[in-house]
Amino acid sequence: MICRRVGFTSRCKAAGAAAAVATLIIMNLPLPALAWGANAERLVASKAVETLPPEIQGYFEANRDFISRHVSEPLDLLEKHPLTERRNHFLYLDHYGKFPFDSLPRNYQAAVSRFTKSRLESSGVLPWQIGVYSQKLTQAMRDHDWEQTRLAAAYLAAYVAQANDPFHSTENFDGHLSGQPGVDLRFGSNLVERYSLFFPMRPDDATFLRDPTDHAFDSCMSAHSWVENILLADRRAREGLSDYSDEYYDRFYNLTGPILIRQLTDAATDVGSYWLTAWINAGRPQLPSQ
Repeated sequence: MICRRVGFTSRCKAAGAAAAVATLIIMNLPLPALAWGANAERLVASKAVETLPPEIQGYFEANRDFISRHVSEPLDLLEKHPLTERRNHFLYLDHYGKFPFDSLPRNYQAAVSRFTKSRLESSGVLPWQIGVYSQKLTQAMRDHDWEQTRLAAAYLAAYVAQANDPFHSTENFDGHLSGQPGVDLRFGSNLVERYSLFFPMRPDDATFLRDPTDHAFDSCMSAHSWVENILLADRRAREGLSDYSDEYYDRFYNLTGPILIRQLTDAATDVGSYWLTAWINAGRPQLPSQ
């Protein structure tokens, strides 16, 4: 930071100190695990295609494999660049009091004004990231940039899926605050890998979203409501066992399977709705057949 006027020196020093403290806080936070694993996000994106109306379903069906391959790339970014990317994948609602978390404005500028940008980013900006990618997909469709359209669709699907993951909505994102490390992976990755062939996922038809960012907040809040249920189920499933055995996972699935299936199904409906909304907001362009 360069201070060209002597009168601003103390202000610049204070701002620099605040930025340094914010960076230090972020660097010392536990690194986030990837709760909704790649398999869960691929499942969500694939099922989302089935929610679309005939006018656009053909394009997304033709690009289903492409989207499924690229939907996990935001997770790769999080793993490679956790200090700069993590804010885009989470919203720690428990930093803002209790439901319905009225202290957090849904307008980004209003939220920055109330909490400062550094504090906001340390608590996560996932709903606003979804809003950004919704706009990117809209613009790509409006420009008839079909290569960018399918890539933006994949990235948007990833972030929307994460908004439906309970452990992307809480500071206890991996169970470290409740003495249950790895519970997010056991719920969002391991259960999917073990039991997804039996998931009765029937997402609803995609619908137009009046405000994509506002809807993302609603998804995060709905997901957050399940955190304590899942933590309790994890403790109950482990009772009398010395490790996370097949018996543990059978118990855990019996206790949380309906929550997991609901959240993945809702995520698929949401993804389809975001794709549909982008197309409508772009002026309903004629999509190519592939």
